[in-house]
Amino acid sequence: MPSRTSQAPRVAVLADSDTRWKWGALTARRIAAADHPGRPGRPAETAGFLLRGRATPTARQLAEVGVGTDSVREVTGAQFLRAIRDEGYDVVVLALVGGAVQAMLHGIAALRLPRRPVLVTGYVGVVYEKLADGLLLRHGADVVLANSRHDADRFRAVYEGVGADASAVTEAALPFLGGAPYERREGRDTVVFAVQPSVPESRADRMYLLGRLAGHARLHPSREVLLKLRSRPGEHTTHLEELPYQRLAERLPGGLPPNLSLVYGHMGEVLDRTDLLVTVSSTAALEALHRRVPTAILTDLGVREALGNHHFLGSGLLTSWDRLDAGHRPEPDEEWLARQGVAADGTYEKAFDAARERVAGLLRQPELPPVAPYYTPATAPGYLPGILARHRLAADGGPLPGAAPADEPTGLHRVLRDAVRGVARGAYRHGVQRVAPVIRRMGEL
Repeated sequence: MPSRTSQAPRVAVLADSDTRWKWGALTARRIAAADHPGRPGRPAETAGFLLRGRATPTARQLAEVGVGTDSVREVTGAQFLRAIRDEGYDVVVLALVGGAVQAMLHGIAALRLPRRPVLVTGYVGVVYEKLADGLLLRHGADVVLANSRHDADRFRAVYEGVGADASAVTEAALPFLGGAPYERREGRDTVVFAVQPSVPESRADRMYLLGRLAGHARLHPSREVLLKLRSRPGEHTTHLEELPYQRLAERLPGGLPPNLSLVYGHMGEVLDRTDLLVTVSSTAALEALHRRVPTAILTDLGVREALGNHHFLGSGLLTSWDRLDAGHRPEPDEEWLARQGVAADGTYEKAFDAARERVAGLLRQPELPPVAPYYTPATAPGYLPGILARHRLAADGGPLPGAAPADEPTGLHRVLRDAVRGVARGAYRHGVQRVAPVIRRMGEL
């Protein structure tokens, strides 16, 4: 293991989707940017790991995210734990769904390392569902990042409510906010609808939103209207998308008007030319608000926890397509913006100071305490074993028999393995996006 007094800190980022990779890699940069105890000013060495699964990002998705590290490799949970054991990282950022975070926490604890790494986790965006479940699955990390003061208060309340230590909760912000402040430009009038892979869920609701977007474009023929997509057909992101808008657009009665285009790419680049961002509850709204881009949160399908737009209560941003068609532009509530950590008043530059100081302080400690998640075989005997088993871990966090693979194959064996894996993943995604909706419709007949 590298000495903490002779080298730059070594950081490992484990992510399970493109958006979590973006959050994890950028978080690693921000929290490891503080002076290292032994070498002030030395930049961190960051290694990237992609957890193998249904949402493992493609090369195109990684390139679109635009966040690189010194190296990136795809691994199983067992391979990642072996890397932590053998490669000596100072900090580990777990940018994963809650169950995977819990599994890795128990897995790292079971390694019984002479000096374990500092463990950091958090959320990639707006936390609007499964608050208690997700938080308790992340308990045990040294740092649980909250993206705003609002979230930090909620996180501590959950931990304290079950009698768990809440000291790991650290207020920060979304690490990917930034970009040039919005300026209205003469001759430009661009409306962007930012889609979400799982909100809304039903075909009818998605067709409704697509139809209203097309209607808005026809009502304002001189306006450029963009449908900002998250992934191409066959790709997955953080959430499953069974009904991609690309497919639905092919079936839209009357087709798409000429001033409505489908776009991919980095959200920040799209925001550079946006004059109004419209969404149901996408984290893109927070990116837009940070830059003072006019933003609207739709109420057409109701204000509901299942949609996530209830998170924007009190924001001043809730509105409908009818009002937007008529020219309405919501004005955000400044106090609400401040509590959400997106106020464009200069405070964002200091948003990660507390997290950096906490990580640096933990690195300076001669010894870190054992990993102590709230969930143990004693506190959750009917829940925890199933979570660990999904990641091929036993109840004590050690690997199940046969879970730790031999050394990675090389040459032709690796080519064949990767080809088979690619075909299997493609078949799964085809089943999700093509076969499953057909079966569901047949069941509704």
